[in-house]
Amino acid sequence: MKFSIITCTWNSAATLAETIASVQAQQGVEVEQIFVDGGSTDGTLALIAAQCPDARVLRDVKGGISRAMNVGIAAASGDVIAHLHSDDYFAAPDVLAAVEQALRGGAMWAYGRIDVLADGQLIHPQGPAPRFSAFAYASGSASVPHPATFVRRQVFEELGSFDEGLKLAMDIDMWLRIGSRYRPAQLERVLTVFREHPGSVSSANKLKARAEERLVRRRYLWQQPLAHLIYELRYLKRLRELRAEA
Repeated sequence: MKFSIITCTWNSAATLAETIASVQAQQGVEVEQIFVDGGSTDGTLALIAAQCPDARVLRDVKGGISRAMNVGIAAASGDVIAHLHSDDYFAAPDVLAAVEQALRGGAMWAYGRIDVLADGQLIHPQGPAPRFSAFAYASGSASVPHPATFVRRQVFEELGSFDEGLKLAMDIDMWLRIGSRYRPAQLERVLTVFREHPGSVSSANKLKARAEERLVRRRYLWQQPLAHLIYELRYLKRLRELRAEA
């Protein structure tokens, strides 16, 4: 089983070395690294050339993160695809080996948990993760962290790539599509560390993300109408909280 690890970059020299090192540390699996760069002008491309001379580098890819991820998918030759962005990194050297083992049971995709790195401190997930089902995900009671998600390439070939018209909820749209067709292998362990930035946790940005997520989920209302009603109640409650924070 071959993994294609796609890393989207844009002036990412400050954090990219840790991302690369975590991929190169993976043991017992076949890996190809693909970098999709949006036109970096810092030391990003030089860092990639020095640390990953055999990697495929796609330069000056414009059009937003969804398009960058899709360009990486189109270039991938692996059996399993993951997007590990330039400020995230795998949590341990056996992450891909654990995912490979989980997928050997026949699952078409898999995901695990993430640690959040905020202000230099690792924040670990508390308690067991809710079990995935199409209903649980559509209702918002289960979540799928993109940095810790792995999808067989044939699933993208079957169901299509990320919606390039979306800026914030493209992953939610994808998991709704995939989750309605295939149940994932769910790993309880932490697979990836997600680096939190001030902009990503601002109330204004969360409001934008929630609004786009709501529009995306309405596309699939007909699949799980009761689940969508539950989600709408969750959404309105969270919206009041975010507005209060703002």
